[in-house]
Amino acid sequence: MFYDSVQIWVKGGDGGGGAISFRREKYVPRGGPDGGDGGNGGSVILVGDPKLDSLLDFNYKRRFMAEPGTNGMGKLRHGKNGQDLRIKVPLGTVVRLGEKNEMLGEVIFGDQELVVAKGGKGGRGNSHFATPTHQAPRKADSGIPGEEHDLTLELKLIADVGLVGLPNAGKSSLLRALTHATPEVGDFPFTTKRPYLGVMDLGDYRTATIADLPGMVEGAHHGRGLGLGFLRHAERCPFLILVVDVAKEDGSNPSDDVTTVLAELEAHNPELPGRVKIVAANKMDKKTAENGLKILEVKNKGVIIIPISALTGYGVEDLKNQIIMLCDGGK
Repeated sequence: MFYDSVQIWVKGGDGGGGAISFRREKYVPRGGPDGGDGGNGGSVILVGDPKLDSLLDFNYKRRFMAEPGTNGMGKLRHGKNGQDLRIKVPLGTVVRLGEKNEMLGEVIFGDQELVVAKGGKGGRGNSHFATPTHQAPRKADSGIPGEEHDLTLELKLIADVGLVGLPNAGKSSLLRALTHATPEVGDFPFTTKRPYLGVMDLGDYRTATIADLPGMVEGAHHGRGLGLGFLRHAERCPFLILVVDVAKEDGSNPSDDVTTVLAELEAHNPELPGRVKIVAANKMDKKTAENGLKILEVKNKGVIIIPISALTGYGVEDLKNQIIMLCDGGK
């Protein structure tokens, strides 16, 4: 199972308490307060890790607490600060806070750090409370508790290009043809079980990350099928390739598939349809494909239709060249 949304609980370490202590030294004629301060509590920090591609690890542990600071001691000895707790998350993780679902931040880059629960400050020892008229204070501050939050983590995969389309359009086969990735598919209408990433060679030691996103159906923006999982990840892709089956055995118009996908994209985010730059007319190896290609229409301006067969490799090089142009700033 692909985990791209989890709820966790985090708590920063509590600050240590300040000490109440007085000097008791043999050759010191007059003692005085010498209580040290408590140590600060550690913070809970999310750290971006490019090696991770899901939130699976949070299925096994969902409560995280940083180390508290220790109490202060006599002779003005301060307590030890608690260690920060660093938790690795995949790039593209969005952090939302509490029941209000307010966005706390997001982790986009490798080694980027996002503090999600600050540690509490250590309390002051009684040495801070001495005055000319009150030279033996028996007062010290308690440590401040660390922040405590219920968080929702959502993963939106980061890719240069996203493959979108209805179920069984051939997105997984196309990802294999473009990147040699090996996405896992299942024997059911929504064949892709989870989003998959592959890396395509652009030449000159450059690469592009391509995402195979779960198929969608009409009503995906309301959560039907795997739509919400698909739509969330599409937001991260600067460019989208709409993969269409033009050899439909039921004789339906492939243009209707294009209309359905674009409508779902717009319903989720009005910016998404404009990111569709290429329509890959797939399954050209079948006899009915030529007729489907003739009736395929795309109303979006600037969209290029490229006939391909992900199975045989027909047209894949042309598609790769167009992807390279997009990644190089072409239109």
